[in-house]
Amino acid sequence: MTVSAAPVTVAAVESHLAALRACGRCPQMHKPVVVGRAVASRVLLVGQAPGDKEPKLGRPFAWTAGKTLFKWFHAALGWSEDEVRDRIYFAAVCRCFPGKKPTGGDRVPAPDEIANCAHWLEREMMLLRPDLVLPVGKLAITQFLPPAPLNDTIGKSFRISYRGHEADCVPLPHPSGASPWHRMEPGKTLLQQALRLVARHPAVKNAVSSGRK
Repeated sequence: MTVSAAPVTVAAVESHLAALRACGRCPQMHKPVVVGRAVASRVLLVGQAPGDKEPKLGRPFAWTAGKTLFKWFHAALGWSEDEVRDRIYFAAVCRCFPGKKPTGGDRVPAPDEIANCAHWLEREMMLLRPDLVLPVGKLAITQFLPPAPLNDTIGKSFRISYRGHEADCVPLPHPSGASPWHRMEPGKTLLQQALRLVARHPAVKNAVSSGRK
């Protein structure tokens, strides 16, 4: 498989992010919109939704789950957190903090909120034309693949078509401390298999030289 040069400029990504930051489609969501860096990358990571810390800190995966995620990438790729953020474009199913449930914990985004935010993911797919998509967590994975147990999904690479754009997809479990799946078997082994697939992918190797410019 040959990875072609990214046809998009950082300026075009910055323009997209400016429009995304101004989004007001979901009145129940908590602003500000959380976005990553303006990276013209062929690797697209799709998280679920920001937690309550991310809007304050101004970046996705800014708290406990992020620390775990970046440890995974460092172990598999040898990249620091800054290098990951400079080489992989960070998207999400929803870009605003959904708020808390009355019973505690973060509210799961409503179907209409997911549909509203899918507009931005579609634009990013068309803008970046990623060769590799990394959905993180069940909500993100089901935007690209049929619902299935993590045991049947993690550790494998899938060829997907999203709104007419084809790419490889390597799902990852959510790095949340609330989920024990990735810390026990078979999750530990399947996670390592998935990270090896990520490390070997040509788009990841190319990202070292074609990240932020």
